[in-house]
Amino acid sequence: MEQPQLEGLSDSATPDCLSSVDPADWPVAPGWRPTTEAFFASDAGLNLLEFLRRRLQAQAVIFPPRPLRALELTPPEAVRVVILGQDPYHGRGQGEGLAFSVAPGVPLPPSLRNIFKELQRDLGMPPPSFPVPGGSLAAWASDGVLLLNTCLTVEEGKPASHAGQGWEVLTDAVIRQVSAGAHGVVFMLWGAHAQSKRALIDASRHQVLLANHPSPLSALRPPLPFIGCGHFSQAAQWREQHLKS
Repeated sequence: MEQPQLEGLSDSATPDCLSSVDPADWPVAPGWRPTTEAFFASDAGLNLLEFLRRRLQAQAVIFPPRPLRALELTPPEAVRVVILGQDPYHGRGQGEGLAFSVAPGVPLPPSLRNIFKELQRDLGMPPPSFPVPGGSLAAWASDGVLLLNTCLTVEEGKPASHAGQGWEVLTDAVIRQVSAGAHGVVFMLWGAHAQSKRALIDASRHQVLLANHPSPLSALRPPLPFIGCGHFSQAAQWREQHLKS
């Protein structure tokens, strides 16, 4: 297939929206480049770029502006924890290209509030006071937490609107790359969608933690309630033991 033409994009794009379908405008850390470059040269990657181009030409508002930001902030050699989400927030100004994270100044979504609630219950770390700004997890990303959604773009007000368009091929490759890496990693798989990726992970080398999604619809429900799961303390303990071994 030929590279999709990149002109003719929406004039209505704003800084919090996708405005380019050129992967050259989506920087990633050097260690991810072989994976991302192979994907965007493949049929799946080219089809995805063409789909995004068509949606922008149709005046769709697409988030986030930098779909690969998780791969920009967290190099593969720095990954110590993977938190897997499904797709970006679909409200204007919310998503910043990191799973569960919201841009600075944005009120905390319910799932993120439950993540902070469990973090406080498990490790005694107080969450930011809602609605005071404090929902960006960029510092986590810079500290080795890969905040990866399995689908990396979404349209305004339309959750899962870009599912099945090709992003999953790339993010599955990213998960496999982390699993094949030289050091052990903690994978936190929250909800059935994230847990469907379990087969991509070598559980003999990595810690795989399972719980319900932190959404209020499932956070307290059996069989694996998110609230009370203890993933943060388990991850800390496993990392400490792993570093000693």
